[in-house]
Amino acid sequence: MSTDKPTPAPESKDTGFTPGDDGWTRWRNVFSLMMGRMSHEGKSQYLKARDDRMEETDCKNCEKWRDQCLSYSPVVRFMREKINQLGGDIHSQNVRCRRCPTLQTGGFDPRFGIQICANAVRTKGALEDTLAHEMVHAYDHLRFKVDRNNLRHAACTEIRASTLSGECRWTREFFTRGQWKLTEQHQECVRRRATLSVAGRPYCRDDVQAAKAVNEVWESCYADTRPFDEIYR
Repeated sequence: MSTDKPTPAPESKDTGFTPGDDGWTRWRNVFSLMMGRMSHEGKSQYLKARDDRMEETDCKNCEKWRDQCLSYSPVVRFMREKINQLGGDIHSQNVRCRRCPTLQTGGFDPRFGIQICANAVRTKGALEDTLAHEMVHAYDHLRFKVDRNNLRHAACTEIRASTLSGECRWTREFFTRGQWKLTEQHQECVRRRATLSVAGRPYCRDDVQAAKAVNEVWESCYADTRPFDEIYR
């Protein structure tokens, strides 16, 4: 008869983190963290679970607002029609909501469409402005054949996107960004935001080069309101 003893199962490592998404489990994890009972590994698990939960919530809100804007927003519907006339198509399948690791609110890529940074867009109004901004880039790509590696081209489309999307209207500047200037507010906002966007391009050396590119094309690009008759504010 064999006298070998069964090998005991290895004990599970107690990290202080309990998997689960119900209210009780969330509170248990918060309490464990506050009391210092969570190991480094447990903290990593807790932060990942929290980020996953936030990503799901952020993306659900983003997708809901995206669909509402595509259906009901005057500026988004107008830009969508003009893009369609140029042979493009903006719809819910190529406007994607994702969490972004950077401070940007969105982006446009002619190969993939528009990305909205769900963690940076906290209201439907902010999403509407961001979507309209990226749709101006899509329009420019189809209408003017923008060279993405040309800083002057980049500066022009950024000026137009900030001018026409509504993101620089006075109420947005005053209440959201704390910019209280009453004269030439719109121009200063467009110039500031266009310069920041150009400076973020990988082929731009610094903000000095970005400002130079914006200044070089400012007059013609700020005045170009196509496809609108006038600036949307």
